[in-house]
Amino acid sequence: MLRTITPRNARVKRFLKNREAKTQENIKTAIFIRGSHTSQIVNDALLDLYMLKKPYAINFTKKNEIHPFEDQSNLQFLAQKNDASLFIIGTHSKKRPHTLTFARMFDHQLLDMIEVHVEKGIPMKDFKTPKSAIGMKPCFLFNGDMWDQNPHYVMFKSMLLDFYHGETVEKVALAGLEYVISVTAGPLTPEGKPGKVYLRTYTIVLKRSGVKLPRIELVEMGPSMDMAFGRIMEAKPDEWKQALKVPKELKPKKKKNISKDEMGDTMGRIHLGKQDFDKIQTRKMKGLRKRAVEDTEGSDKKQRVDDSDDDE
Repeated sequence: MLRTITPRNARVKRFLKNREAKTQENIKTAIFIRGSHTSQIVNDALLDLYMLKKPYAINFTKKNEIHPFEDQSNLQFLAQKNDASLFIIGTHSKKRPHTLTFARMFDHQLLDMIEVHVEKGIPMKDFKTPKSAIGMKPCFLFNGDMWDQNPHYVMFKSMLLDFYHGETVEKVALAGLEYVISVTAGPLTPEGKPGKVYLRTYTIVLKRSGVKLPRIELVEMGPSMDMAFGRIMEAKPDEWKQALKVPKELKPKKKKNISKDEMGDTMGRIHLGKQDFDKIQTRKMKGLRKRAVEDTEGSDKKQRVDDSDDDE
């Protein structure tokens, strides 16, 4: 357990204030840890995921005796010491080969975890293609219909979005979109268990198209990983509800009779009183004037009078 620090100067006071709870939280820092036993596939995967997360990442190159599913005290200590809320632990054993464990913290306490096994991996260094700049926000593409159905897929999708969310921005320049992370969900096994996950990373290349919008091409830059799901530890309902709680200051103020649909379009509801359609001013048309009807009746009456005179 870390000791309580009492600020003695302005610099320490600013440092501690930066770690306090805020309505607009800081960008989440991720820690990449090597376990007591790792493989080259695990080391390459940790390094590539760390490069995509920089500069909001800490990479531990030395081996650590950490087993998150058995003991979470080490993760809680590192989370409080480094002010980090995201972890990826790489391990390798005969029972669980080439394993990456994704973990999230809330209030420096373990929230949830999911384990994936890298069955096939190609590191970024093996792709002799252009790479994206450090600190850029990625575009995510989730392929398949399992991402909203199976708990393993739902949690893994949430983990990836949380890891590489970065800074919250209202607008993104087209030139600022430099790479895409594509994650494809494989089908379930015949036993009904979760299938594989295929992660690919592409660089976005903008080329001339002859019009205002450029033509976009995707060039694979790595890493490329085929993964299978392992163990999972879901968050407790109370802790999950507390973690998703939004401060009152950030909640949008409700406007009467105004709502938004699933596509984000603003919808308005207008309430009108009882209307008298006889008094509504409609569009004036010559064919609907009463004068025309009166003139017709007058001409018919005059014609009948003339006919009667001729008979006499």
